[in-house]
Amino acid sequence: MSSTPYVIAQAQARQLLEQVDVPQILRKLFRDLAAGQAVQPAQQLVEFPQGAGDFINYLGVLAEDRVYGVKTSPYIVRSEGPLVTAWTLLMSMETGQPLLLCDAGELTTARTAATTAVAVDALAAPHAQRLAIIGSGPVAQAHLRYVKNLRDWQSISLYSPSLTGKSPAELASLRALEPRLQIVASREEALSDADVIMLCTSSAAPVIDPLALSKPALITSISTNAPRAHEVPPHALNEMQVYCDYRQTTPGSAGEMLIASEQHGWDKSAIRGDLPELLSNQTPRPAYDRHVFFRSIGLGLEDIALANALYHLQRKS
Repeated sequence: MSSTPYVIAQAQARQLLEQVDVPQILRKLFRDLAAGQAVQPAQQLVEFPQGAGDFINYLGVLAEDRVYGVKTSPYIVRSEGPLVTAWTLLMSMETGQPLLLCDAGELTTARTAATTAVAVDALAAPHAQRLAIIGSGPVAQAHLRYVKNLRDWQSISLYSPSLTGKSPAELASLRALEPRLQIVASREEALSDADVIMLCTSSAAPVIDPLALSKPALITSISTNAPRAHEVPPHALNEMQVYCDYRQTTPGSAGEMLIASEQHGWDKSAIRGDLPELLSNQTPRPAYDRHVFFRSIGLGLEDIALANALYHLQRKS
């Protein structure tokens, strides 16, 4: 029998996400990947004819939950500027019927930040005390929300050039997210003596130079969907201990990894571990004799796992 899927718009998705433990959902997902209970293919890029844009499909299977799905995100070229949207379709592996169609904007923000939080929890030194955040948008704010209780942070510094000229009310709203948060005037001030540095920008070019930091730190990066975007210089990978969200897919998409491989003699075999390996104790935690770099590109499975959680919440309502 056919069924009509639930349709969840952005505002409702935001409301439902507040009711679920996003990092814990992702921890289970990565453990399922390690156990062979999940499938994560590479991203699929399809270009529109005549340079009209493209779309990327992010696929995944959660066998234990008996669902699969696809997040599809178009980039539509328009005279007034490009349009980017994203929707996630959740399907039943038992009936073959659609279960949920969800605006993926809120899912993307939540899973991006929560994936970084899972990595910080697994990789940061146990006694890390100084947290730095580069960026101030919704994704940066979500990063702060998910990591603020992972360590006994003695200082949390945030720098973003986009805050220049913001009103006192806007800055006060940002500070209200966390009492320990300090908005600083320069990148250098934010990075000073930092133990963990979260890069939460949409920059397509490096925003920090790890080799200029005063001591070894954990650096996390998400970057953006611009071609070969990267938040750290590609050559720096050779000097760092590199981890990623999923070693089967990340090196083929992450800009700094592609450039480092082509121009700087870096090889993906240098990746020390990914989140499935870290969460199943298949790879050692890093030693902080040099910088640790964690790169995530975003997995379709992350969106699908969150869509599945929202589906079950919606069924109960």
